[in-house]
Amino acid sequence: MQKSRREFAKKTAIVTAGAAVAAGTSVLAATGESVQSDSNNGVVLGSSRKKEILYKKTATWEEYYKNAK
Repeated sequence: MQKSRREFAKKTAIVTAGAAVAAGTSVLAATGESVQSDSNNGVVLGSSRKKEILYKKTATWEEYYKNAK
């Protein structure tokens, strides 16, 4: 009894995943648009005036970089 429940759950999950993939593919095909059609290659450009700081030179980072070599 327990084994048949597990088999049923497995088959249901596989069928559901397959249906979701098929539906997503058909929606993309119906719209005729590609995911890569952006001129920015999917990068969203914001309008923030703040300067983006990616790295601040600190003693902790210096120690990290010294040990990482």
